[in-house]
Amino acid sequence: MKVLFTFYLPSGGVETLNRLRCESLQQNGIECHVLYLKPGSGGHNQANFPVFITSEDHKIKEILMNEQYDAIIVTSDYLMLEHLRELGYNGILLYESQGLGTRDYAEKLIKDAIPYLQTYCNAVLIPPTDHLLELFITMCPWLHRYVIPNIVDVNSFRYIPAEPPKDPVIAWVGRLERNKNWPEYLEIAARIRRSKPNLHLWMFHDPDLAAEGEAEQFNISLHRLGLHDRLNVFTNIPNEVMPVYYSSIASSGGFLLSTSVTEGFGYAVAEALCCTCPVVSTDSDGVRSFIIHNGSGKFYPLGNIEAAVAEGLEVMDNPAVRSNIRQQGRAHMVANFGTGPYARSFREMLNSFAIF
Repeated sequence: MKVLFTFYLPSGGVETLNRLRCESLQQNGIECHVLYLKPGSGGHNQANFPVFITSEDHKIKEILMNEQYDAIIVTSDYLMLEHLRELGYNGILLYESQGLGTRDYAEKLIKDAIPYLQTYCNAVLIPPTDHLLELFITMCPWLHRYVIPNIVDVNSFRYIPAEPPKDPVIAWVGRLERNKNWPEYLEIAARIRRSKPNLHLWMFHDPDLAAEGEAEQFNISLHRLGLHDRLNVFTNIPNEVMPVYYSSIASSGGFLLSTSVTEGFGYAVAEALCCTCPVVSTDSDGVRSFIIHNGSGKFYPLGNIEAAVAEGLEVMDNPAVRSNIRQQGRAHMVANFGTGPYARSFREMLNSFAIF
């Protein structure tokens, strides 16, 4: 059994997902390859499976002919469905819905994808995200759906004891674009700083993925709020190093703040919880899988700065609440997001197409 995963470039949550699931699936007898159309910041992460990076038709066609994949999973890029068929691939072709942004954007993208899904696709694979499931049921009722929770590396992502930062840290992970909602992060941090003047801000992002004009707007907001002397920016940090940072945030007495409008899954939140780093987050749909309010983490209503500040200060100032959230967050991730369930569900999906 041999499968190929395709995506635009190795970066962000999809790169993490591909790396983790390929490692897990190969341990369970499924040979995995990945094709990216162009280089990305995640290309330096080590992989123990073949990774191809090319957008040249003759090279992709050569890969397809040489490898003879039983199934190909195309993530997000619905145009690739047609392209693979044109290049001669006749096997099982699945469309995977990941990282489609806001509900409105996801609805528009799925609408545009319908002709390609009808003509070239055998089924759709999605994480257990309510708005994606609802959209595919409503807009593509003929298309068979497989719902499999994304895999999280609960073994590598754990608390790592180290000398903590001397000042509390509020961290943010994402892209400088509107769905990730970086302006709300800065507004909340500025308000919390009134109570915590020694507060520091850590931002982890890939500048190559910033939307047009967002970097300039970010710098304007940063200076307007008087946060320019509080900010440390970390770019293109290898994924395997992130447990050190999440553990440091936890030890500092701070937390990870997730301000997204909509998340399909939310790897940064999941990985932080594994490292016992408290998370305060918008209820952005995908993160419901692992945040239980006042249990494994905290929710606040999108746009409600006052509520976010209140939840954040409780996490920072109430030792009992903080300790409980840290313990429950880790325990919840270990119990529900290990490697075994993903491999079993993925194999069952392939078996349904008579791939054994």
